[in-house]
Parts: sequence; C-alpha cells; structure tokens
Amino acid sequence: MKVVLLTDVKGQGKKDQIIDVSDGYARNFLLPRKLAAVADAAALNDAKNKEAARLHKIEVEKAAANEAKAKLEGVLVKLRGTAGADGRLYGSFGSKDIAEALKEQTGIEIDRRKIVVDAPIKAYGTYQFDVKLYPEITGKVNVLVAE
Repeated sequence: MKVVLLTDVKGQGKKDQIIDVSDGYARNFLLPRKLAAVADAAALNDAKNKEAARLHKIEVEKAAANEAKAKLEGVLVKLRGTAGADGRLYGSFGSKDIAEALKEQTGIEIDRRKIVVDAPIKAYGTYQFDVKLYPEITGKVNVLVAE
C-alpha cells in the first residue's frame, strides 16, 4: 500500500515522503496514529506541490545569498576605537559590531551569527572575515580598525 507520511517515522522515512508499506502495517499502525495518509490522487498532488514549493524556496534563498555575496565584494567596513600606548584597543570588536557597522555604512543587513570571527579584534589594522550566507555560499567582508 502506498502512503504519504504526515510526520517523520523512524525506519520508514521523512515527512511528505511517499513510501510503499505492507497493508497491515499501514492499516494497524500508521493510519490509526495519523502518521500517514493513504496515497490517493489528492495526497500525491499535495505532496508534489509541497516538494516543488520547497525546491523553489531553496532556489530563492540561494539567489539571495549570491546577491548578498556580490554586494559584499568590494565593501570595506570602518570601525573606530581608542587604544593605549601599545596599540591594543580598550575593549574589542566582535561580529555584532561588524554587523551593525555594515548595516549603518552600506545598508547591507547581515545577521551577526553568519559572520565568522575566530577571536575578537583587539588591535588596529585590516581584517578579513568569512560570512556564511548559505551552506555552500560564503562571502568575505573587509574590516578596517582605526583611531
């Protein structure tokens, strides 16, 4: 019997997946617990539409990530701070500061959690950080720390 899974079922498949199971398993376990629905024409069409919508959403997110990567290409974010005699900053700059300065200076809004800062910036200079825009799309942001 063909069924469309309504939730993830361990050992069988993920939500909205169409699987073929024995009649007894479907009738006695999956259907009474509302874990699956019989794969009639309406259910198959609904599953197909959900899959198409999911793929379209992924395409739109990838396009937005590529667009953001192109915007970040030649951007230089300037941060200002005061330092002691040895050149070390009073305090430090992190991903939150970089994200706020990026939004303020260029209008590009990036979530601070997407900016990869290994250690906080504690000295003047030029730095380059990765920005994880999508799982396989990574941009670069240049940061200049000056007085």
